[in-house]
Amino acid sequence: MPFGPRIAFDVADRPGGGSKSAAELAAEVKRDFETKHDKVKEIAEQALAEAKKGAPLSEKAKELADEALTGMNETKSRLDELEQKLARGGGGEEGPRTAGERFVEDDQFKAFASQTRPRGRVLVEVKDITSLSTDAPGSAGALVNSDRRGLQVQLPQRRLTVRSLILPGETASNAIEYEQEKLFTNAAAPVAEGALKPQSELQFEDKTATVRTIAHWMRTSVQILADAPGLRSIIDQRLRFGLALAEENQLLNGSGTGQNLLGLVTAATAYAAAGGLTATTQVDVLRLMILQAALAEYPPNGIVINPIDWAAIEMAKDAGGNYIIGNPQGTLSPTLWSLPVVPTQAMGVDKALVGAFNLAAQIFDRQDATVDVSTEDQDNFVRNKVTIRAEERLAMAIYRPQAIVYGDLGRVPNN
Repeated sequence: MPFGPRIAFDVADRPGGGSKSAAELAAEVKRDFETKHDKVKEIAEQALAEAKKGAPLSEKAKELADEALTGMNETKSRLDELEQKLARGGGGEEGPRTAGERFVEDDQFKAFASQTRPRGRVLVEVKDITSLSTDAPGSAGALVNSDRRGLQVQLPQRRLTVRSLILPGETASNAIEYEQEKLFTNAAAPVAEGALKPQSELQFEDKTATVRTIAHWMRTSVQILADAPGLRSIIDQRLRFGLALAEENQLLNGSGTGQNLLGLVTAATAYAAAGGLTATTQVDVLRLMILQAALAEYPPNGIVINPIDWAAIEMAKDAGGNYIIGNPQGTLSPTLWSLPVVPTQAMGVDKALVGAFNLAAQIFDRQDATVDVSTEDQDNFVRNKVTIRAEERLAMAIYRPQAIVYGDLGRVPNN
């Protein structure tokens, strides 16, 4: 068979999952321990009563006592471990296992990787995810270590936050047909009894959002299959993250042609100062963008900006040399005009996108990030290589272009 073992499962690693906290688990284990402790106590009291009568302890009673003591001791060890974990972590909730952890801990993958010569494929669906080498392409390099201990240095990553601003959704189809709002004329007004009521107008345009695929792959030494920590880090830190980087760029800048999504920047309404107001700083421009979206009756919920422009805004000082907005010791998330700011390199320098993202667009996930591991690709067999591929499928519908405003910050002075 060209394709061997194949597994697929859903990994719920986004917020809102049903995993129990360490405190809840500790309480549950403690109740179990108390129950088993009471059982041991009951058996001991019965044995003591029989001994007082001069009756010897039966083999059955000994077996019951041994089983009860073993169960109690195992539960006590588990309880101690959970209590230590709580003490180290301050009682907070444990984070869910990553996609890489679920992959390498799956029984079917363990069976696949434990073969003398692993052959076939293992497919894993994950909800979140290049070189695997430290130098040469296709080499696992230092990812496979003799028995190394100490700090594991991760490659740099950037925050991905644009998706969190947009309304989420799912689809089982290859395309989404929807109505895009073009014009709303509100004619509502007081009406005298018996008089003709005014007619409002709402215009829509039929649109189709096609599901697109984002993917990449790499080759590495087959020995990586035996290195669970290395494989886990590849899936979590490189494959899945690489997909997310490409996805964020598509959500913002997709052209809508070929295999590209229609991005927010491409569909947004152009910035135009309203009410005859004049902007003299970058902060002023952003405030007028907020005003433009608000006048269209779509209260903004976020600002997307390049990190360079955000740094320029935060570094602005008054005549006395004091920071106007930035706080070098601040720990709060970036905000401006009471809206969250999303600094991302996917946004062009000196550009900004402001709007009601949750009202303007919706993401439809067709296939969450999937990691496919195969030894049956090209000349993998003769070169002792394995191919690892990651891909996802999604579409984005843009309902109201008027709800998002895109424009140039003007590179104007900030003070």
